[in-house]
Amino acid sequence: MNIEIIKELAKLLKDEQLTVLEVEDDEQRIRIEKAPPTDKRQPNYLSTDTVTISNTPKEMFKAPDTELDFNDINTVKAPMVGVFYAAPAPDKEPYVKVGSKIKKGDVLCIVEAMKLMNEVVSECDGEIVDICVSDGDMVEFGQTLFKIF
Repeated sequence: MNIEIIKELAKLLKDEQLTVLEVEDDEQRIRIEKAPPTDKRQPNYLSTDTVTISNTPKEMFKAPDTELDFNDINTVKAPMVGVFYAAPAPDKEPYVKVGSKIKKGDVLCIVEAMKLMNEVVSECDGEIVDICVSDGDMVEFGQTLFKIF
C-alpha cells in the first residue's frame, strides 16, 4: 500500500467535490468516503470520513453496469447564494436522488435566497450520479450541486 496514492485519491475526492471514490486493481481495493457536512452545532470530532482498503480479489465485487466517463459528466451549479432544499417541503420526497433519470427542464432542487424560493432545473437529460450538498446546507454562487451523466 502506497500512502502517496491514498493522498492523491483523497485530494481528487476533495478537488472534484465527490462524496465517494473507489479504486481497485488485481490486488487491492481502496474506497474513500467523505461524510456529509455535519450540523454546525456539533463538534467536528463527530466526523465519519472513512477510508477502506481491501485485499479481497477483484472477482468478489460486482462490476458496475456501465463505466462512467468523467469527461461526459455535466454539473449543475448554484445560481446564487442561498439555502439548498432537496424537496419542495420538509415532509415531501426529494426532487431527485442518486440514480434518478431526469429530462431537460426537470426541477432538481430549490435554493432559497432572501425568503424567495428559486427552482433549479436541469439543462440536460441524464442520470444523477452525485448530489454534492445536503438538504439545508448554505451554498455559494457557482458551487456544484449535482453531477449528471
